[in-house]
Amino acid sequence: MARENINDLMAFVAVARERSFTRAAAKSGVSQSALSHTIRQLETRLGVRLLTRTTRAVSPTEAGERLLEGIGPHFDEIEMQVDALSALRDKPTGTIRIAASDYAIRHVLWPKLREFLPDYPDVKIELALDNGLTDIVTERYDAGVRMGEHLAKDMISARIGPDFCLAVVGAPSYFANHPEPLHPQDLVDHRCINFRLPTSGAFYVWEFEEDGRELRIRVDGQVGFNNIFDVLDAALDGFGLAYIPEDIILPYVEDGRLRRALRKYSPHWDGFHLYYPSRRQSSPAFLAVLDALRYRR
Repeated sequence: MARENINDLMAFVAVARERSFTRAAAKSGVSQSALSHTIRQLETRLGVRLLTRTTRAVSPTEAGERLLEGIGPHFDEIEMQVDALSALRDKPTGTIRIAASDYAIRHVLWPKLREFLPDYPDVKIELALDNGLTDIVTERYDAGVRMGEHLAKDMISARIGPDFCLAVVGAPSYFANHPEPLHPQDLVDHRCINFRLPTSGAFYVWEFEEDGRELRIRVDGQVGFNNIFDVLDAALDGFGLAYIPEDIILPYVEDGRLRRALRKYSPHWDGFHLYYPSRRQSSPAFLAVLDALRYRR
């Protein structure tokens, strides 16, 4: 098969998987117009339409789906074998893409990676913000980060962080006008800062524990966010009580900018794990990153 035919097929796979000429062009390093021209040429040569284009979306036709299912895995296998060749080099090399929450990136991944990267100049890391439960295989990430209880059974995982708990906190300016809650049920009478869950689209219901019994409190307030660090900023500004991972708020509690409440009711959660499909085990770069991130008690 001519080289240009292979390039055209690779372009088709990129667009069909991304469902977007814009995203596929960005990942392929070519212009959107060039990519569109390539796909039109391929369709003309094959005599069949492969993609349905609208102003809002791009999707494979029946013929396109059949072609994608037939050739996509072969290109994946080629990519995997090329990556495996890095095992023959003295130093790990390549790009590792990891999907993780804002909290995990800032407090678990980056503190370790900033120590790791100077010793591995040929390894590139891309950390993608993901507060949901993204399918890392479909989105072509090398790994993802989740708490232990949310791990998929068909993935390999390694613990990268300790167990943690959430903490109810408020600014001194808030407590100057509101009494401290003494029991989780008291929160229904307080202004609280909500956190929107990306998976369900609902606000997080605050979870506590009393004598081995779970307490779930649905709170209300004037503001809500889908980023935990925006929740922190609103709490520091006195807009209400927030429920935030303990290691995020400790510096602010120590310097007096936040006060903690309901400490004895906060349960501990299973810590963060890096999870990944088994085929990535052959990459020296990935193994080096995994070893750097691994949690060691």
